[in-house]
Amino acid sequence: MKNLFYILITFLFFTSCNEYQKALKSEDIAVKFKMGEQLYNEGNWSKANRLFKQIVPAYRGKPQAEKLMYLYADTFYQMEQFYLSGYQFERFANAYPKSEKLEDAYYKSAISYADLSPVYSKEQHETNDALEKLQLFANLYPNSTYMPEINKLVRDLEYKLEFKAFSIAKQYNHISDFKASISGFDNFIADFPGSTLREKALFYRLDSAYQLATKSVEYKKEERLNAALTYSNAFKRLHSDSEFIEDATRMGKDLQQQLEQFSTKS
Repeated sequence: MKNLFYILITFLFFTSCNEYQKALKSEDIAVKFKMGEQLYNEGNWSKANRLFKQIVPAYRGKPQAEKLMYLYADTFYQMEQFYLSGYQFERFANAYPKSEKLEDAYYKSAISYADLSPVYSKEQHETNDALEKLQLFANLYPNSTYMPEINKLVRDLEYKLEFKAFSIAKQYNHISDFKASISGFDNFIADFPGSTLREKALFYRLDSAYQLATKSVEYKKEERLNAALTYSNAFKRLHSDSEFIEDATRMGKDLQQQLEQFSTKS
């Protein structure tokens, strides 16, 4: 019985492969569509995609084109070829604005773009594109059952942008380019007012300003000490229970003492 089972499976496999090869070589687009749909339903996305690709141009303007275009786009999505799935689902949405699959197409297009978002250390063009697509979906379908996932993706991608900006500013602090670090943290604080990294950004901005002031040439020192002291006072006022409060307080006292020396000289 076990041998018979394996023989049957082998027979069905080769029969299926033979039918697929016949469909590939067939001149009948209906045969290709039928076989492609069968393979799609079986989860054989690659073979289905190959058949659909052959017949997409021939079905333009035909009643079956809507279904074909959706299945074709979805094969890319299922194969995780997200550049192509994002593009094809956008094409579908533009071509069939009244389709019952429209919400699903916008959703899978947005998800495809989100999956293309690179690690934070790389350029973030794809991340910004993804946020635009996710926001478009949210605008079109605010009550969709997909919204919890969409909202989470938006938060994750926005945090990636925040972390990249924060990391660049912190790296300037690390390599002692304190002017660039202060500028970077100023931009970060302005661009991401609700960021969870805001407290750290304020502290490292203070640290950069402190380092710049205390290591400054004499004729610029007083001005820079005052700027750093302003950052110190702001940090202590806003984050009195911070893990950095001792360092911020120490820097504030040192800045104040150095400023008092300038008052004595004058």
